[in-house]
Amino acid sequence: MTDTTKTDFNRAGEAKAGTASTSGAAAVLTDIRLWSAIGIVVLLILPHYVYPVMIAKVLCFALFAAAFNLLLGFAGLLSFGHAAFFGMSAYVTGYCLQSLGFTAELGILAGTAAGALLGLAMGLLAIRRQGIYFAMITLALAQMVYFVALQAPFTGGEDGLQGVPRRDLFGIIDMSSNMNVYYLVLGVFCIGLFIVYRTVHSPFGQVLKSIRENEPRAISLGYDADRYKLMAFVLSAALSGLAGSTKVMVFQLASLTDIQWQMSGEVVLMAVLGGIGTMVGPLVGATIIITLQNELAQIGSVSTIVQGAVFVFCVLAFRRGIVGEIKHRWTTWRGRS
Repeated sequence: MTDTTKTDFNRAGEAKAGTASTSGAAAVLTDIRLWSAIGIVVLLILPHYVYPVMIAKVLCFALFAAAFNLLLGFAGLLSFGHAAFFGMSAYVTGYCLQSLGFTAELGILAGTAAGALLGLAMGLLAIRRQGIYFAMITLALAQMVYFVALQAPFTGGEDGLQGVPRRDLFGIIDMSSNMNVYYLVLGVFCIGLFIVYRTVHSPFGQVLKSIRENEPRAISLGYDADRYKLMAFVLSAALSGLAGSTKVMVFQLASLTDIQWQMSGEVVLMAVLGGIGTMVGPLVGATIIITLQNELAQIGSVSTIVQGAVFVFCVLAFRRGIVGEIKHRWTTWRGRS
């Protein structure tokens, strides 16, 4: 075989491999769009058969879990203080709607901005630490925010903000209907999940993954790891605040429960149960936890034991989380076949 023939053969092989890679990526993208469309259609129809407030609650906490998953699953940062962003944004939105007369969209934007600013302040203090030290710093800062919420005059103290009015959306869409509120929450959830998806699949997201896998290597390549982690932390805090703001629209209530450290534990549980580092995992985890809480509320404290048993079983049976384990086994099966 001459050198020219070998060169042509190699070029043909590279072209074929490139075509196969491109077609594979296109097939994956088509699958994502197909399943996303199916999921949206299901969520549009579901409130006609299930109590819409219940589904709206699941979507709020699913967005909260997705925001936390962005930080832990793709940046490798375990935060025990995410309830601070969720709860403080809920208070800000509730106060804007109740006392300042903001419309629904302005109240939600104000709460989201408050979550982002709080995330920036906490991130600047915590981001230079790693591992358990980072987790403990976020927990300590979140407890400080909790005591501020307990004493601040605009939060209502132990009573919280009750009877928060559902202001009209853009001043024209009536939000007094549960169905309208549900569709607002659904739209916000889709926007938030799309932001997470685009972040993860952007060059910024790839740098975050490299920092998660090997931070010294990423630094040696010229990336400012602390700056990237701070940006991820602020984005996660803003999305958590967005979830807390929509939760106020659903329940017309902002209370200390939203900002306690137990709420931070719940969002960790949702993300781990559904699957860390997956896009659908937070939704699955939130659905399971919220459903268990609602169904087992009548049996009192025993419900906590049942939730713990379910969590232990899922961790033992699904080491990668429910969605992560299904995805791994599906990939393995396709590889064998």
